[in-house]
Amino acid sequence: MNAHSHSEQFTQPSHLVILGHPDPGSFCATVADAYCAEIKALGQHVALRDLYALGFDPRLAANERSRDARLAAPADLARDIELLRSADVITFVYPIWFGMPPAIIKGYIDRVFGASFDARTIMDVDTHSALGGKRLMLFTSSASTRPWLEEKGQWIALRQAFETYLRNIFGLRDAGHTHFDAIMPGVNRRVVDECLSAVRECARAVAAELLCEKRAHQSRAIRRCV
Repeated sequence: MNAHSHSEQFTQPSHLVILGHPDPGSFCATVADAYCAEIKALGQHVALRDLYALGFDPRLAANERSRDARLAAPADLARDIELLRSADVITFVYPIWFGMPPAIIKGYIDRVFGASFDARTIMDVDTHSALGGKRLMLFTSSASTRPWLEEKGQWIALRQAFETYLRNIFGLRDAGHTHFDAIMPGVNRRVVDECLSAVRECARAVAAELLCEKRAHQSRAIRRCV
């Protein structure tokens, strides 16, 4: 196989965005749309999973717990599992409600991230080849201020119990957590625009990093074949 053949096989990085907000006109929905638009403008692949709009069922069924990894996943999860495993970056966008992510986000973790994993394998990162090495990025919002969340001890508890834990058990790589605080109905448009500018900057940064990584991998593959 020559270098030209390898060049033809290059695939653009892929992003999966998981939105967890019931209002299609919400700040979080605007953030998800801005991220997706920027990634598309950069020529990379992106898929948005608006969990509420899709009617995603967050309830983990009894037969999904400790399921044999050789068995097929529930039919309603097939598309999500396919997108999750093909993504280079997994981006969550959600509000913090009562100090925690919305229940639908936790349900997505339970059912999609947890598909084919059981209590015996969850402690061994090496078994999670389908997710290991992927980047995890988060965009969150809250009506309260971050200093208030920190004062109540919720900020560090939330990060440790959710994103840090997910990275550790699934072998994910940290791609950053951008939090927008004091976001309430009627927030000033200038504030929103500043937030969206930050979102687009994050999108450009991770897209550039992925592209460089894939190009380097392709170059190494070509050198091995010449």
